[in-house]
Amino acid sequence: MITLFTTLISFLSGGLPSLLGFFQDKSDKKHEMEMARLQTERELQMAERGFAAQAHVEEIKTQQIEMQTQAQERASLYAHDIEIGKGASQWVTNSRAMVRPAITYGMFIMFMFVELFGFWFAFHREVPFDVALNLLWDDETQIIWASIVSFWFGTQAFKK
Repeated sequence: MITLFTTLISFLSGGLPSLLGFFQDKSDKKHEMEMARLQTERELQMAERGFAAQAHVEEIKTQQIEMQTQAQERASLYAHDIEIGKGASQWVTNSRAMVRPAITYGMFIMFMFVELFGFWFAFHREVPFDVALNLLWDDETQIIWASIVSFWFGTQAFKK
């Protein structure tokens, strides 16, 4: 039961940034809906006057503005990331980028070492396989493993 609960929490914590982004995006969506309503009203007025081609031109301009806005947002995010690393050596920048992967790989290597050494030790002490398996893959180990896998794969699922 605890394994299921921690797996669920780990999976959902991977999507926490997406959830927070949802609430932040709510007011933006309201504004976009208002703009869409105004644009629809304008298009209807233009269509009544016979300016259907102009409406299409305006739609293209609106799409261009959206693309420019997205590009500016991406550029400002990159600029912010570069600004943080200004004055730092390439080694510091690379180290900063490797913190999370290094911790993840280190924990996985430590986990595998403990499990494989435990199996090797049990094998040489002639511990029956079912007893060794119950000792090596106990409830706490299952909870840790499920939490880590759910967090990483949950994060990937929410990013898409």
